[in-house]
Amino acid sequence: MKNVSEEPTRTQTAAARSGVPSQGHAMGAGERHGTAERDTRARVARLILEHGPITASALGEQVGLTPAAIRRHLDALLAEGMIEVRRARPQARRGRGRPAKWFAITDAGRSAFVHAYDDLATAALRFLAEKNGDRAVAEFARRQIADLERRYHPVVQAAPPHQRVRKLAEALSGDGYAAAAAEAPRPGGGEQLCQHHCPVAHVAAEFPQLCEAETEAFSRLLGTPVQRLATIAHGDGICTTHVSPRSLCEGAAASPSERSQASPSPAADAGSGSPEMNLTSDEESGRTSL
Repeated sequence: MKNVSEEPTRTQTAAARSGVPSQGHAMGAGERHGTAERDTRARVARLILEHGPITASALGEQVGLTPAAIRRHLDALLAEGMIEVRRARPQARRGRGRPAKWFAITDAGRSAFVHAYDDLATAALRFLAEKNGDRAVAEFARRQIADLERRYHPVVQAAPPHQRVRKLAEALSGDGYAAAAAEAPRPGGGEQLCQHHCPVAHVAAEFPQLCEAETEAFSRLLGTPVQRLATIAHGDGICTTHVSPRSLCEGAAASPSERSQASPSPAADAGSGSPEMNLTSDEESGRTSL
């Protein structure tokens, strides 16, 4: 729940004008005119949230609007501060002419979409931390994520190993995380799980235990080590989690003594490799976004 004052906040006012759903906003009789226009604008904003940065032409194709119509909605969202223009991606600069503009959601635009907890949850966790310490907050976070893990487990486990990250992304999207799976660009391989929306980002900014518990759950669900590279709570545009290749995990499953007993020959040991040698640091790989 979230306390809402009688006077609408700046975010709520902008959301109402732009058609983006915002907590505490109810459409009255005087707002019925132009409902379809606002609904379309809200859909455009959500597509930018889920798939941005994205071009106007790509948005128009997904929504089924003419260039003039999509430009009208983008201009309105820009005027309200819901979205912003980003520089064209390097790989997109092909041929002659002006480079295409890419549109991304802003903090105000993201805030216009409902956040599950917020002020009340933050106050409750502060009280818990003051009374029982940070360990109690961590335990609370694990209990909260346990329900999500229980629901996702049968879906993820039923999928073939190479499809489990995608199935997890689909399950997260069903709960409003706007998640997607992609191959990792890191030299070590693996996949990336990207979440374009976080319902508890405002709370997690103060209590990172929520992100840590979620990361631990991802590792258990996927059966392989994962590493958080970026989070919306820390100011990044996307929550990005690197998922290690299962082959790397399976190769490191046996202890050195077990491997020597099973394969005593030097030739066998030479091909086993070391997990530490195969992993690269964040500084070497850098953060990535879709």
